[in-house]
Amino acid sequence: MEVRQLFKASRVGTIAGSYVTEGKVVRGSRARLIRDGTVIYTGRIDTLKRFKDDAREVAAGFECGMTLYDFNDIKEGDVIEAFEVRELPRD
Repeated sequence: MEVRQLFKASRVGTIAGSYVTEGKVVRGSRARLIRDGTVIYTGRIDTLKRFKDDAREVAAGFECGMTLYDFNDIKEGDVIEAFEVRELPRD
């Protein structure tokens, strides 16, 4: 996702207005925030909204608003990568 606009909310903190460039974003998934090629934050997505409604997931090509768990230092132009960690059994 690419952060395009920031919104301040008194109860929530900084909301990142983002555009999903590829794949899909799922609420509660792990995420890393990248600024100028450096990973600034690794944690999880706290809230995910599509317009004013809560969303479980947002697909590529759509815009969404999101907050990161215990992190508010988001700036326009930041890139957020959502990912999931899977455990694979040994052979």
